[in-house]
Amino acid sequence: MISRLKKKSSKGAPRTVHLDIMYLIGYTLCTIEIRQTETFEEWFSGLTDGRARARIDVRIRRLSLGNPGDTRSVGNGVMELKIDYGPGYRVYYVNRGEGIVILLAGGNKRTQVKDIAKAKELAKVNYEEG
Repeated sequence: MISRLKKKSSKGAPRTVHLDIMYLIGYTLCTIEIRQTETFEEWFSGLTDGRARARIDVRIRRLSLGNPGDTRSVGNGVMELKIDYGPGYRVYYVNRGEGIVILLAGGNKRTQVKDIAKAKELAKVNYEEG
């Protein structure tokens, strides 16, 4: 599963996740750092389906390796990562700078419209904070 830093942060502020994975692209060593908001952390930790958590975890690890898979833009720089399992899980994220991805929120197909609005608001707040 995703390991987390035990660091307090304000509501909506990104927290760093220990998924710094280095890999070679040509001859350059690159790192993609995965961060998450408290909103995402609460959603992910609240999932009761162990298989769903595992599949989402695998997709996040692939994202950290530069392989986002089935994604689409939902506007304002927010991307939707689709997980084809169960009720159609979604993870919303933004790319910040080179090698930084912030996981904003999560949800499923049923709550998609509300989740996208929340992710866009979190992206705006996180962009203003730095």
